[in-house]
Amino acid sequence: MNLDNELYHDLIIVGAGLAGLTAALEVREQDPEMDVAVVTQTHPLRSNSVCAQGGINAALGSDDSWERHMYDTLKASWFLADQDAVRVLCSGAEDAIKKLDRYGALFNRNGDGSIAQRAFGGQGFGRTCYVADKTGHNLLHTLFEQSLKQDLKVYSEWYVTFIAVDEGRFKGITAIDLAGGEMHFIRGKALILAAGGAGRVYGNSSNTLFNTGDGIALAFKCGIPLKDVEFFQFHPTALLNGILVTEGARGEGGYLINNRGERFMRNYATRFMELAPRDLVTRSIQTEIREGRGFDDEYVHLDLRHLGDDKIKTKLPQIRDIIINFAHLDPAEKPIPIRPTAHYTMGGIDVDISTKTAIPGVFAAGECSCVSVHGANRLGGNSLLEGVVYGSIAGQEAARFVKETNRRSFGSEKLNGEIDRINRILSREKGERVAALRSEMERTMLECFGIFRDGQTMRRGLETLLELKGRYEHIALEDRGQIYNLNLIRAIELGNMLELALAVAVAAIAREESRGAHARTDFPEANNRHFLKHTLLRNREDGNPELSWKEVVLENIVPEDEIRY
Repeated sequence: MNLDNELYHDLIIVGAGLAGLTAALEVREQDPEMDVAVVTQTHPLRSNSVCAQGGINAALGSDDSWERHMYDTLKASWFLADQDAVRVLCSGAEDAIKKLDRYGALFNRNGDGSIAQRAFGGQGFGRTCYVADKTGHNLLHTLFEQSLKQDLKVYSEWYVTFIAVDEGRFKGITAIDLAGGEMHFIRGKALILAAGGAGRVYGNSSNTLFNTGDGIALAFKCGIPLKDVEFFQFHPTALLNGILVTEGARGEGGYLINNRGERFMRNYATRFMELAPRDLVTRSIQTEIREGRGFDDEYVHLDLRHLGDDKIKTKLPQIRDIIINFAHLDPAEKPIPIRPTAHYTMGGIDVDISTKTAIPGVFAAGECSCVSVHGANRLGGNSLLEGVVYGSIAGQEAARFVKETNRRSFGSEKLNGEIDRINRILSREKGERVAALRSEMERTMLECFGIFRDGQTMRRGLETLLELKGRYEHIALEDRGQIYNLNLIRAIELGNMLELALAVAVAAIAREESRGAHARTDFPEANNRHFLKHTLLRNREDGNPELSWKEVVLENIVPEDEIRY
């Protein structure tokens, strides 16, 4: 593979989900003439944002306020979220909803025409705006329509392999055009990473196949630190194959039932029951299964039958279709077998509240970033909100940076190392198979860094991951062609996932406490004195992560030592 030709755009956005398209549209509002391009591995409408079902949070009610939303967010985060970042998120939520409404989002409405809101876990108010159970689908389509209106340049089915940094500044990216099979260098003044999360490092995940953490790994390898990557959210309710069953099903009144017929959440969250925060509901379900109160030692039931057929068809139509087609039952007639699944990357690329990274000209927003608004546990409904609020900020900040920056020269010969790396993978005839290594990685992550963790098991997992990383250097492909070589893309993805898996392992072993999604059986209590701080990981020259700590930003809300629901 050779470097085919060089392209140029003032601003490059990697990722075409909610954060990426929001950023691009914001740039258009700032400067309609700015040369901006979106690079995406898949068609924009197949981005992972399309999978979000339940809703997007905003304090719209007369008895609600963004300050209450902020408190609920901080409490659910186990106070690990930065308070300045959460303030920006929650105070900007109403304007974000209004903008989406102006764009044409089809929010459910009340009888008076106001936007309807449903209850979601861990919140004192029903503040989750929704489009039935297809919220992400509708919002992404809405933004894509706007991108067509703005005639945005989109490189669809282009896979980014490398971020070029020279003398500490961003210069461009390399990307493979899957249809043509060529590698291109796209030079630019600024970059916004909005490439999604890394849920596919786990064997059972609700994420699309593209959520392999490539953007996070690319940032890490070019010298940008990662923050809080030990915190992976496991969604409480998914079908046994990992397909998500929205929190909106519980928001509409669904029950969680064990094999004794009990609504067991009363034993774990007396007040909030099924609408406790996700980390608590997930641990509760897993505990019921581990202690023999699940069905077939594998799952519990989500019961919607009492909601009635009309409500299920009206409020949860997509979930009904999914359950009929994939669980082969009607949720109006039978309870649904569910169990937790890997769902959301709460850590990611370390950015400040302006979405700036450690490298001038590189910004990040959405799930690949960690600003941090989720801390140790994300509230349902806050992920879409983060994509819109911080995607907009990223667009504003990147546009400003572009206007203040002159084009700088960069010799494409400096990309020879990346081209050689890809060609070594393509040319090797014998060696390890990608699928086998990936299966071992996924299994290791589930077994050693899953819902419940302990030091001995995690250290064993770290040893396995290091071994897999060594074996990865000897992978060989079945397909060594260039046109739509998905075998090559899966191979590069695997390298990125192994980088992230090792970072998760190092951070998780170092955090000797239980906080949110990081539940250690050998350190069962939260320890605010020693661990109310962020993990920060940098990529060393030897390719292994180096750990340090970063203070949590506190303002006027005092962290609580005990979290109760």
